[in-house]
Amino acid sequence: MISYVHGKLAYKLENSVVIDTGGVGYEVFMPASASVFVAREGEDVQVFTVMIVKEDEMSLYGFTDRESVRLFRLLIGVSGVGAKAAMAVLSALSAEDAVRAITFGDATMLTRANGVGKKSAERIILELSDKVGQPFGGVSAVAAAKGNAGDPRAEAIEVLLSLGYSRSEAGSAVMGVISEAELSAEEYVKLALKSMG
Repeated sequence: MISYVHGKLAYKLENSVVIDTGGVGYEVFMPASASVFVAREGEDVQVFTVMIVKEDEMSLYGFTDRESVRLFRLLIGVSGVGAKAAMAVLSALSAEDAVRAITFGDATMLTRANGVGKKSAERIILELSDKVGQPFGGVSAVAAAKGNAGDPRAEAIEVLLSLGYSRSEAGSAVMGVISEAELSAEEYVKLALKSMG
C-alpha cells in the first residue's frame, strides 16, 4: 500500500499529476481543487494517497490532507459509488462542505459533483451520515461542517438525535426549515418536528 508520495512535480495532466520520486514517475489522480495543481514543475510536493487495484489496472488517488483521504475511503465504500464519483464529489466540494452536506442530509449540494445524481447523493447520505458523525480530523462532523460549535442548526440536529431520530432524518428536517429571520436552536427543533409530523 502506498500511503503518500513525496517528490518533484514532473508535469500536470487534466485530472492528475506525475510526481518524480528519484527517477520513478507516479501518476496520481487528484481533485480539481487540489493545491498541487498550482505548484510549479520541479517543485517539491507531497500528497497522501489511496491505491486502488483492479484486474486490469492500478491507480493512485491523491489528496493534500488526510481528512480528504478518510472521506474518499468512506465514499468508495458506498454501494454504487466508485473512485470516479468520489473524486467528483471532492472536486466539486471541499472535505468540510461534503461532510456538511452528508451531516445535514443536503443531497442537492452533493449533486453539484459531476455524475452524482439525486439517488446516488441520497445513498451517500444514508450510508455515511452516522460515519461522518464520528470525530473527523480531530473535531466533530458538525463542528467541521460549520466551523462554529454554536450554530443553531447544528445544535438542533443534536437535539433531534437525542430524541432518537437518525442523523439523515434530523439533518434533512433541519435543513428543510426555511426562514427569513435568524432562528434559535429551539425554534429549528420545533419547526423540524412539525415537518416530520
